Amino acid sequence: MKKRSWREAVQQVMKTAAELETVKKCKTEQPCFYYRWEHVQAVVTLSVRLAEQVGGDVEIAEAAAWLHDIKKYEAKERHPQEGGRFARTFLRLTDFPEHKIEAVAHAIEQHMGLWLDEPLTDLHAQILWDADKLSKIGLTAAFHGLAGDLARSRKKGMTSGEFIELGRRPDWQEKTVASMHTKPAKNAAKKRLSKLRALWNGLEAELSGSDLL
Repeated sequence: MKKRSWREAVQQVMKTAAELETVKKCKTEQPCFYYRWEHVQAVVTLSVRLAEQVGGDVEIAEAAAWLHDIKKYEAKERHPQEGGRFARTFLRLTDFPEHKIEAVAHAIEQHMGLWLDEPLTDLHAQILWDADKLSKIGLTAAFHGLAGDLARSRKKGMTSGEFIELGRRPDWQEKTVASMHTKPAKNAAKKRLSKLRALWNGLEAELSGSDLL
């Protein structure tokens, strides 16, 4: 019996998980931003490009990216471990190369945390970690974060100033930039953080009218 295409299978199972998470988080009939699915797609794009640039296995990088948050909503603090376990079982039901499955699971198990005290040593774990964190800084992060906050705040009536404060609040971003492993990710992270800061500063200047000076 022919096995399912692994790429089609991982996309479908992740999209289903993202839909369930979105429905459970929104709990209303109001529109809610499809954050998890958008985030995962961004991580896939970055993982594939990084793998191509640093000599990683693209199949391993892509599969790990699609499945890295598969258990995020069910087991937030342990989702890397649960995700790795899921990957080992699920990928064997597809045509994904058997000898690459453990590398995918290991990369997923290592992606926790917004910064690291010690760098990861496995290349594919480095690629996934870098891609995942790159998606959380820069203009992509601002867009995803703002869209999610807007969707959740329909009854709270948040102001522009509060959104700017939320965007500036994270104090972990410099640690994230310093924790990047691969050269392309290091370069991109610095640029993204600079663009993010410029965005909030520019928005505040426009809202306050200080750009007229």
